[in-house]
Parts: sequence; structure tokens; C-alpha cells
Amino acid sequence: MKHFLSSLKTYKKEAVLAPLFKLFEACMELVVPLVVAHIVDVGIAGADRTHIVCGVLLLVAFGAAGLAFALTAQYFAAKAAVGTSASLRSRLFSKLQSLSYEDIDTVGTARMVTLMTSDVNQVQAGLNLTLRLFLRSPIIVFGAAVMAFFVDVYAGLVFLALIPLLTIVIALVMAATAPLYRKVQEKVDGVQLSVRENLQGVRIIRAFCREEEELEIFDSRNQALRAAQKKAGRVSAVTNPLTFAFVNVAVILLVLVGGMRVNAGNLGQGDVIALYNYVSIILVELVKLANYVFTVAKALSSGRRISAVLDMEGEPSRYLPPEEEKGEEAISFEHVTFTYRDGGAPALTDIDFSVKRGETVGILGGTGSGKSTLVHLIPRFYRAGTGTVRVNGANVDALESDKLRRTVAVVPQKTLIFQGTIRSNLLWGNEGASEEDLRAAVGIAQAEDVVGAKGGLDGEIAQEGKNLSGGQRQRLSIARALVRHPEILILDDSSSALDYATDARLRAALGKLGCTTFIVSQRTASVRHADKIVVLEEGRIAGIGTHAELLKNCPLYREIDASQGGQA
Repeated sequence: MKHFLSSLKTYKKEAVLAPLFKLFEACMELVVPLVVAHIVDVGIAGADRTHIVCGVLLLVAFGAAGLAFALTAQYFAAKAAVGTSASLRSRLFSKLQSLSYEDIDTVGTARMVTLMTSDVNQVQAGLNLTLRLFLRSPIIVFGAAVMAFFVDVYAGLVFLALIPLLTIVIALVMAATAPLYRKVQEKVDGVQLSVRENLQGVRIIRAFCREEEELEIFDSRNQALRAAQKKAGRVSAVTNPLTFAFVNVAVILLVLVGGMRVNAGNLGQGDVIALYNYVSIILVELVKLANYVFTVAKALSSGRRISAVLDMEGEPSRYLPPEEEKGEEAISFEHVTFTYRDGGAPALTDIDFSVKRGETVGILGGTGSGKSTLVHLIPRFYRAGTGTVRVNGANVDALESDKLRRTVAVVPQKTLIFQGTIRSNLLWGNEGASEEDLRAAVGIAQAEDVVGAKGGLDGEIAQEGKNLSGGQRQRLSIARALVRHPEILILDDSSSALDYATDARLRAALGKLGCTTFIVSQRTASVRHADKIVVLEEGRIAGIGTHAELLKNCPLYREIDASQGGQA
């Protein structure tokens, strides 16, 4: 709620004026039945045409004023709702950008998309209706009851009995539907996940002829969403019938009491019409209020989901206070163990080695051996569970994240190129890079042919680099990292799509840079010329040394090299 109120604070004026103008409209509506009663009892009963015309003109004036008030209120309500939702969406996006890798893994991409779209839209709709109805509806309902007492005390008792009953019904329905709508939004996450996976993996799905299986998965999630919506809908559907039942009973009692009072000469016919109009007004308003309750129930559910993410602490700039540097190594792992959140067994166990400045380090191992996890600890994408990771002698937990990540450039395993131009993508590495810097980085990354094929650095790049091959994307990603002139360069299996000749030229060019380089690979050919090779097996170090040393001392490395033909 605090995040919502904070976002609404910018629109305090609109948040006050919207219900205020709705209140004015409600007052106009409450006076109308009294004018009608006066026209009937005085104008029509006395055949006073002037009185009738004046009454009709007064009704027209009230109608025009009510319309003006309603339109003005709608404008302010819409402005406040849209502005607040935009602020919430901006806060959410900012929060998601600040979350650590572990937090992002916990929240999940599908939920993030749902939060930014469906959940924020639900909050917007709830706020819009609240600003329009939270004053108007109570004033109309209770005001109609008060006006009924002014018309006739006995008839007013019918209203006095009706309103508490309807209030109880609405409160019970709202209490029952709020948790149900929260489950609905959770089911929406599942549908979003299916859609996202299928759109991203459409080529794989068709290549393996898995359309039918994916359709079944989507249908099951869609049916789960449908079932959750039906369950919430069944509870919501009770409101209108109960409302109509209570109001119709009130109408019967009102006609009965009114008829008796008219026969006794204590009540005029116009007064009965006015009382009936007040019941009709209450009925219409309660139908609106019922819809408002459902919308608010959804909005509250979505608001709690949004607040849960906004309340997450996010990744702090540093976890520990600054400390003195220890050692001269560029990188050192000191008995590091790491386990993913809810991951069960450790992904890395007792990792202990150091790297001198300017060295090239190969990280080799089978699938799931912990290669990517190990290099992700260096820029603190994940924090070590036990032990210490040091960069230039400083504990990474004691370094500011901006300083640390400007020191380290990472080319991830899953290459991502953004829509735009080659130049705009390369400038991600360094916004102030010169033309010479860009072309030098392109040359080292062996990407001159990519730039040439696209017509130069200003060549267009499609969404996610779809107009590039896998190898072209990898080379541009490496160039983007090199533009930063990093002290530490991490290539996380980022040359897997390159042929051996291009890979060899890339390694030779990187060797001349002088920066500390980590090359993660499953190919011994990519790391055999490294100054140091770390061989991982099930999260543990199986061997450390040069290519020649590991061939002598590490059976796992010897096996991997032999399985790949010992290629140079």
C-alpha cells in the first residue's frame, strides 16, 4: 500500500477533485426525485402548467450540471489512475533492474511480465473506479435513505433495514473473492510462461515436432486459469441476484407501506414516486458497487503481488564495508562453496585457486560441472555461500557493484543483441567510445566481415539479432565487451558457434590485449594455450595446470582431450 500511495502522491489534486465532483453529481441525483414529487403533487394535481414547466426546466438544469460534474470527475480520475499506474510500472521496472540474479530466478520471468502488464492494469482499473465511486456510491445509498426519511418516516424504516443487509452481503463477497483473484493472477503467470517459451522456442518446437505436446501443456495451464476464474466468478455471481432480491423485497414493502399511507391521507402520490425513485437509485448504485467490489478485489490482489516485489531489497551496492586489499592476484577463490537458492546440492564446492594479472585462464568441464557458476561469482552476479572471491585483492562483497562491473566485462553463454544498429550495440560497452575504439574492438573480435555485410557500423540489427547468425552474434558480443577496455574479460562459452580457424584467430588477438581473461569452454582446443586451465567435475576442481601438465596429471582432462581428437 505504501508504494501505491507514494505513486499516487503526485496526483493528490486529481485524487481529491475526482471524488469531489462525483459528490456534486450525487447531490444533483438525490434532489431529482423530490423535484419530481413536487411536480406531481403540486403541478399536476393542481393543473399548474407554469409549475410543471419550471419543474421540468429545473430537472434539465440538474441533468446538465450532473453531466458536467461526471465528465470532470472522469477526467481527473482517469488522469490520476493512468499516472499512478505509469509510476508503479516505472518503479517495478527499476526494481527488476536492481534485483540480484538469485532474486530474478526466484521471481521468474513470466511473473515479471504479468506484474508489468496485467497486474498494473488491474490496479489502474481499481483506482479509476475507486476515485469515481468510493464517495459517490455511499453518498447515494445513504443519502437516498436519509431523503426517504424526509419524505416519510415509516417508509424510511424500509431503507434503514435494507442498507445494512446489502452492506453485509457485499463485505462477505469481497472477503471471499480477494484470495480467489490472487490465485487467478498466479494462473496467469503460468499462461504467460507457456506463451513466452513457445514464442522464443518456436524453431526448436517445430524441429522436434512437439507442437501437440506444447499445445497440451498450454491447454492444461489455460484450463487451470479458466477453473480459477470460474471459481471466483461463481462467488461474484451471487452478488447481483442477492442485491436484486433484497431491493425487490424493499420495493414490495415500500409499495405496501406507501399505499397504506396514501389511503390514510398521510402521504402524497408524488411522495410514493419519489420513494420508488430512491429505491431505483439505490439498486443501480449497488449494481455499480458490486462491479466495483470485484474490480477492487482484483486490484488488491494485484497490488499485493506488486508490493511483494517492490518490497524486495534488491542488490545492494556492496554487502560488506570497504577493506584493505589482500594479495596481488587479479582473481582469487579462497575455499568457495556456492549453492543456488532452493538448489539442493552445492553447485560449487571448495574452489580454491588464484590468477595473476594478465593471465589467460581456461575453465573446462562437462555440462553442469559449474563452469558458468564459477565465473558468475567474479562480478558478483551470485554471492559465494562460504569462502571469499577477490578481485585485485579486494573481497567482491566489499566492492561497489558499479566499480566491480566496470572492471569486469562478461560475454554470456546466451548471446543477446539488441534491436538497433551495430554501433548502438557496441556503445553499450562504452558510451564514449570513439570510432577507432569501435573498429579496434570489431577487429579483435574477428567481426569485420559482419560489419561489412551489414553496410558498416550503422547497419541495422533486428530484434534479438534475428538477422545475424549465431557466430555473428557471438563476435559482436565479444566486441561489445572489448569496447569497455576491461581489466578482466570473461568469455562464457561465447565462441561455441565459431569455426576452429576463427576461434584460433580470436584467441591470438585476445592474447595480445594484456587483460586477465577467463575462457569457459567444453573444447580443449579453445583453452589449451591458456596460462592456466581449471578442470571442473560436479562442482569440484579435478585439476589445475597447463595443457601439458593436465595431460600428465589429470585423467578427466586427458579423457576430454582424447574424445575431441586432441585438436590444436
